[in-house]
Parts: sequence; C-alpha cells; structure tokens
Amino acid sequence: MHSVVALFVRLGCVLALISGVVGVAAPASAGPPDSVLCAWRFMSNDTVLNVAFPDANSTYWLMPYALGPGDSIELSGTYPAARYFSLNTYGTDLNTVDTLRDNQIAPDPGSGNPYVDASAAALPTDQQRWHARLVNGPADHSRNEIQAVASGQSTPIGFVIVRVYVPTDPASLGGGVPLPDVRLTLAGNQVPAQPCEQPFNPATYTGPVADAAKAVFDQGIAAAASGAFPGNAPEATFGNPASTAGLFPNGDNKYVGTRISYQPGRLVVVRAKAPTFPDTRAGQSPTEPTQVRYWSMCQNDLRTPYPVVACAADFQTALDADGYYTYVLAAPADLPANLPSTVTTIPWGSTDVDKVLFLRNMTPSAAFYPNSVQASQDSGTDPAVTMGPYYPRAAYCSTETFAAGGAAACLGA
Repeated sequence: MHSVVALFVRLGCVLALISGVVGVAAPASAGPPDSVLCAWRFMSNDTVLNVAFPDANSTYWLMPYALGPGDSIELSGTYPAARYFSLNTYGTDLNTVDTLRDNQIAPDPGSGNPYVDASAAALPTDQQRWHARLVNGPADHSRNEIQAVASGQSTPIGFVIVRVYVPTDPASLGGGVPLPDVRLTLAGNQVPAQPCEQPFNPATYTGPVADAAKAVFDQGIAAAASGAFPGNAPEATFGNPASTAGLFPNGDNKYVGTRISYQPGRLVVVRAKAPTFPDTRAGQSPTEPTQVRYWSMCQNDLRTPYPVVACAADFQTALDADGYYTYVLAAPADLPANLPSTVTTIPWGSTDVDKVLFLRNMTPSAAFYPNSVQASQDSGTDPAVTMGPYYPRAAYCSTETFAAGGAAACLGA
C-alpha cells in the first residue's frame, strides 16, 4: 500500500489514511495483499464527488491500482442498457492512457454485444457478457486489452474508470447491471476484489479519509483546470481548451468551451445546429447511424473542485423546425418570462462564481467528423471555422433585449 501514498505525495498531499481504505493492489514485488480488496471505491456524478467537470447524465466509477511487470487485472461484466459505456485508464498525471468503449469490447463466446448488434439487447443478461484485461504494457484492443500504466511513467500506478452515459432506466445509474467483477493477477497469484458498498452511500464520502482524497484530486484538477481556461480567455466565445490533461478526460469526448461571468440583468444566449444522436431513452439503439453518439451543453463552476452545475443533453434540448437549439443561461431573477418552447434554459447556479460552458461531442461518425469538435482539435483550427452551423455562437444579452427580439437580437443574426 506504500505506493498509494507515494502517488499522493507526488500530487502534493500526504494521504497515509487512504492506503487502508482504497482498494489498490500492491506491486508484484510485495506479493498478494493480506486482505480482500474492495473494487470501485469511488463513484462520481453530479451529486456524489462532483469534481472535474462531469456530465450530469453520466456516472463514473474509479478504481486505483498498482501493477508490476507481468501483472494484470481482469474485468468481467454485462453490457449495460445505456447510451454509452467505456473503460478508460489514467496515469498519475490524471491524463488518459487508454480507452476501450462499448462497441470495441468483443462479447464472450455465446454472448452478443448490443452496441454492435441491436438485436443482442433482447438477449438474457447472461448472454450479454464480456471480459477485458488491463495489462502493464502495450495493449491489443482486438483481444479486449487495455493499457494500464502510462508509457514512461516512473511508478506503476494507474486508475481505471467505468463510465455509463444516459442509462435507459434513469433510476439505475449503472444501466441495470452490476459493476464489473475484478480479479487481479499479482506475481502469479490471483486475487479477487469484492465490490464496494452497494448501492453507493454519499455518507461514506465524508470524514477525514474522504476529505483527504478529495483534497488530493482537487489539487491536481485545479492545476489542470486553470490551464484549460486561463483568466485572459475571451468570454462568451467558444474555443478549444488549452488542454484537458489532468481532468480525467474521456478519450471518446472532445470539448469546446467558454468562460462566462455574471452581471445582474444579463444572460447568455447560445445557438447552433444540433447533431443527430440515437435517442435511447425513446427506444432507439445506440447502433443507429447518427452524427454523434452523444452531445451535451454543460455549465460548470470555474472554481475547485470544478463541479457541474447543470447540463442539457441532446435528448433534453428543444429544437426549432430547422434543427437548431437555443440555450438561455440566467439567474432566476434575470430569466425572461414566457420563453418560446424552442428555448432550453440552463440554470446559472451561484452568481458569485465564474463559469465554464462546455459543448461535448462524443464519437462522431465519419461523415460528420469534418464538422465535429474532434476535427477542430485534431487540426488545431478555430472551431468557428471547422464546425460550420454546428459551432455554438454565444453572446451576452440583456433580459429586455432577449424578451423583445429573441436570440436573433442578441446574436446579431
């Protein structure tokens, strides 16, 4: 367990207490641990451990580990009923090491993958099974392998996150299936890791251990977030973040964002064309041929621990007859009365804190890629140029101006 403390020292905080409560495997040289490990110790969403700009329509489960040469972790689970799920690994810099998403995870023999074959969603859950392995070294995705430790990293520490977006049943964060089983192979010994407390109880995230863990992540995340949208970034103008490294980024998502600040009587208006998506809450399959798998507009506090305040996901966003969305962000006192049904409101939250407004694009299709956020970032080009009508135009506007002329009056269109 000493390696866990070493990680947190590197991040700037001595966290000896956490070594006894976070299910982290010791390096192979230490041999198997003396007690049964606890898998998926941390859960994060918009209500529990709300840190690092999460999406309000997703939940994240995190497990730290330490793997020596030749060690591995086997995950086995059932495909969730959800828009999307993935396995992402991270290094000690909290940046992405590897990503294996739902439609890349081959099913077990005799099972089907509903993210590849829509008809597989009708199979019994015991015929929707998968296995994947985290390996300390290069990974072969065709064998459901994931690289667990960053290349060139001086310590064998890593984190794996299971993400589930838009579960079909909103009451089941995990998409109606248990979290993956975990089995570690350390120095040739197989060690099972039992699930942590289920369901997750927010009360377990209080006290000195939880506070220390949060402080560790806060420090790393604060440093990363301050670089993503520095104080001199233009307000109410969407652009590519300087970097999302250190913010547990999802390899399947890219973002454009803008900093915004509050003034009484002023709101923010955002308008653009909406990409098409598979509306799984309405019964569509995630295999539907659409422009993106998921998109959302999320408003976040620009202050540690950088929580999400509110999101409007694709299926929660009103569109006009031409397929355009219009968002209004305002404090309750500044919200115009009698907004049109084609306008979606996003609450401002605390008016004492500057915000960051993010547009997410997830896994664009090949045809949509040239207009996606991904294309802008891959080419280093201004998203206002590459995204065309899908670029979110934003502007500050007075309540009176919007009430009189709508989004066109605010955006000069």
